[in-house]
Amino acid sequence: MTHLLAVLVGLVVADGLASRAIIESGLGREGNPFLHGTQGANWVLIKLAGGLLATFILADIHKAKPRAAETCAIVYVALYTGIVFWNVAIMMFAR
Repeated sequence: MTHLLAVLVGLVVADGLASRAIIESGLGREGNPFLHGTQGANWVLIKLAGGLLATFILADIHKAKPRAAETCAIVYVALYTGIVFWNVAIMMFAR
């Protein structure tokens, strides 16, 4: 579970950095409606804080319901992997 949570945090950071690069280059915009009004370093910090909060919640759930927490972590890792690949594809093929 520790490895899954570490990968999840890494993917959240990768998503934040890739999204920021896409937005700053004008290739796209943020899909999360809660982050539309934020910009700059605060925006990446908000994404990182949200990822860390989700990680801590999953770690806490893991104490009582390990199977459910692991399943959720696997699903989120898969989703964020897809998001990061999507962002990288946009950066590679949109130019």
